Amino acid sequence: MSYFVPPCNYGMVEYDLSRSGHCHQLNFPFLERLNLKTVIYLSHDEPSQPFLNFLEDQGIALIRPLGLDADIPETSPMSEAEVLFALQVILSPQYYPLHVMCNFGRHRTGTIVGCLRKLQRWSLTAIFEEYRRYAGTKVRMLNEQFIELFDTDLIRIPSVDRPAWL
Repeated sequence: MSYFVPPCNYGMVEYDLSRSGHCHQLNFPFLERLNLKTVIYLSHDEPSQPFLNFLEDQGIALIRPLGLDADIPETSPMSEAEVLFALQVILSPQYYPLHVMCNFGRHRTGTIVGCLRKLQRWSLTAIFEEYRRYAGTKVRMLNEQFIELFDTDLIRIPSVDRPAWL
């Protein structure tokens, strides 16, 4: 009998779009069930070799936003360029099923999902409630401020081929 253990802070964002923290070997059977095509990896750290091997074995593409530099502290806020890059990938159905992840699935992933929710015209109250649910006691006001001030007009929404939930 096999067990299916989701990664830390796993959650469904939309149909075929999920989020989490780092994935470990214990999580691989669970991830296999998602039939992922792409993973957006938002951490400054390099992915573990077992995780890279898993992605290769499953034929899953790994995408890392430009500007992720190991010299920049993980606690630094995301840049606008990183967020725009990740959102353009999320808005492109050719990458689906898609998974977004960072160290613990809190801050960097939460910022991306928060900006996506703003693009979906969620209220700031609902966006921050979702962000805080995943961040727990580790809420970063700078991330919430980034989401609040994020200019959705910077995103090019595809007119023809876009996710049905947008």
